[in-house]
Amino acid sequence: MDETLGTALRRWRDRLSPLDVGRAPRPGRRAVGLRREELAELAGLSVDYVVRLEQGRATSPSAQVVASLVRALQLRPMERDHAYRLAGLLPPQEGMISTHVPAGVQRMLARLRDLPVGVFSADWTLLSWTPAWAVLLGDPGARTPAERNLVRAVFATGPAGLAAWPVLQDGDALNPALVADLRTALVTYPHDGALIDLVEELRSASAEFARLWDEGAVGPHVSARKTVVHPEVGEVACDCDVLTVPGSDIRLIVYTVAAGSTDAEKLEFLRVTGGVRADGSPPSGPGRFSRP
Repeated sequence: MDETLGTALRRWRDRLSPLDVGRAPRPGRRAVGLRREELAELAGLSVDYVVRLEQGRATSPSAQVVASLVRALQLRPMERDHAYRLAGLLPPQEGMISTHVPAGVQRMLARLRDLPVGVFSADWTLLSWTPAWAVLLGDPGARTPAERNLVRAVFATGPAGLAAWPVLQDGDALNPALVADLRTALVTYPHDGALIDLVEELRSASAEFARLWDEGAVGPHVSARKTVVHPEVGEVACDCDVLTVPGSDIRLIVYTVAAGSTDAEKLEFLRVTGGVRADGSPPSGPGRFSRP
């Protein structure tokens, strides 16, 4: 019997433990591996669509959908390519920026779910994030990959792609470092059309980006202090660190707060409540805690 994308999805789903994605198995759980509902949530898809994919009734998923499933299922590179082919798509080509998040990074995220952590590709597009990231900065799940690009958010469109409310940065080291990263990425991936278009877009949209680019800006990433102006708890001052993954262009942004501090209490409140207002509605913007 020929393998289909549906049969492969079921096999990959069955082999994942709930613990691998940061979920504690419930007493009496009968399902082996992940439930369809859990895979749908992790991949940002509807349960109905996952069912139709597994049953073979949805046969033409987009590359973006397959990439989301690959990350949610923590597939290895060869399995990733197999998933694309089963979907009738070409696997990501060599020389193009990869959106693949290694399984080890995915498992690490599952165990760091109480910390705000975001995983970024070489062009600084947000690929994955922890629940704590979503409640601190606003859930980016409904935004497109283009809207989730950090460099675009910093230099062109504003922070809406990565944060639903203001994030105030202490220091000026980030911008040169981002431009330097993008320059390095362009050297590494000179034929990546999306990256070329991003650089041209930002050169036209931002005088600061154009200046830093033309000056050949070089800047290492350093630890920084950032203040998130959250609509429910007010200002949350965090230490921000950028971590790299050896052998990969993936990098992680990690926010931490001092244990026992007021900021830690605020972050714990957001984690427990999910950032939901007292009336049950999600925060909608800066609200009364915003400032010019």
